[in-house]
Amino acid sequence: MGRVGDKSVSIPEGVEINISKNKIEVKGPRGKLEREYSSFFQITLEDRQLFVKRLKNDEYSKAMQGTLRSLIYNMVEGVTKGFEKYLEIVGLGYSAKLESKNLVLNLGFSHSVKYSLPQEVKIEIINPMNIKISGCDKQKVGEIAAEIRAFKKPEPYKGKGIRYKGELVKHKAVKKAIGAQGQG
Repeated sequence: MGRVGDKSVSIPEGVEINISKNKIEVKGPRGKLEREYSSFFQITLEDRQLFVKRLKNDEYSKAMQGTLRSLIYNMVEGVTKGFEKYLEIVGLGYSAKLESKNLVLNLGFSHSVKYSLPQEVKIEIINPMNIKISGCDKQKVGEIAAEIRAFKKPEPYKGKGIRYKGELVKHKAVKKAIGAQGQG
């Protein structure tokens, strides 16, 4: 069993932490994040070190202590450094562009796909085939990247579609046609 929950989270300079009864707020140079947590835990801040302690010793509390500690660590990382995801568009004639508050994707459909840009995440077009998604909330960045990728997942024969940068797409062999003689 892992011991992630017992480790402390170090708080860098410029980051403010507010802990109330069942809520933690983290403010930093890149934004503000907040999360509610269960009453099974106690969060304490001592000398720029944050500790997550469980009040019960059951299996659920043991499992969730590490999860809560990791979520708080990601909040601190998000407000200081931020998170990024990169998407690649592969396919002839496929492209992406920004129009006012929409991401417009041409993915080989009879129409272009429009995706409304959320407030808490920033989307940049590096070139028509590459999209950068950045923000301070790791979960939101991942969700939005997954939603955009879901418009046209990479298909296994030619690999066309939207994929994460560096994602490997297994290619399948194309079925070969049976000759004029046939079998059977």
